[in-house]
Amino acid sequence: MKIICVDDEKLVLELTMSLCRELPEKPEVVGFTKARDTLEWLGSNHADIALLDINIPDMNGLELARKIKELNENTAIIFLTGYSEHAVDAFKLHASGYLLKPVNPKSLAKEIEYAYGTLNIKYNAPRKNIEIRTFGYFDVFVNGEAVKFARERSKELLAYLVDRNGRSVTRANAFSALYEDREYDRSMQKQFDVILRSLRQTLVKYGIEDILELDKGKMRVVPEKFDCDLYRFYEGDTEAKNSYHGEYMSNYSWSSTTEAAIDGY
Repeated sequence: MKIICVDDEKLVLELTMSLCRELPEKPEVVGFTKARDTLEWLGSNHADIALLDINIPDMNGLELARKIKELNENTAIIFLTGYSEHAVDAFKLHASGYLLKPVNPKSLAKEIEYAYGTLNIKYNAPRKNIEIRTFGYFDVFVNGEAVKFARERSKELLAYLVDRNGRSVTRANAFSALYEDREYDRSMQKQFDVILRSLRQTLVKYGIEDILELDKGKMRVVPEKFDCDLYRFYEGDTEAKNSYHGEYMSNYSWSSTTEAAIDGY
């Protein structure tokens, strides 16, 4: 479980984070005092639950909640505030919980348990039919509909992660595959952030964000979340073997190494 806490009062923030870390689930907890830092972090990271103060100087907490939901609609929102009059607005955003300050540890634990239980229902619901094709050109389909990526580089990033067959790769390694001889300097790091954020937004749009896993600067796809002709080929599936005609991810030059391996398999 990953929890983010957002509060401009540092002492309150530290207390809330401390209470979260004492929960039986032993969650990973990250704290922010500014909304813009929160959104920047969420651009390349995932949070199961967001504990938000409603009165944040650089952005109203309700607006921050909306933006978080745009990045990942499954992130559960719990508001922490000293003002009960915000309750109606909070629940209009389908907030999972609402707590008044000072936060009672038992009440916090109860709200988080409820929110996480709701998430588990969503994650364990029947999966959409996700098909990833790598033989010929790389494409992704959800219930037969081709996924449209806002950026070609984002599509290529997903392709590279699929090629890695569930193994974790660093941001620098993924960048090197996409940009070959370009230097991974500060400017290109920011460009890569844009690409990764766009990929996550596309996956969220199609409701398949859980095929991508991000953790401490590394990323991977989760193979058990989707069907892939390459993976079935390696498993000896006859249909997958018959569908290979000597071309693998023809969109991308870096795919030649895997293509050679498939030819010799």
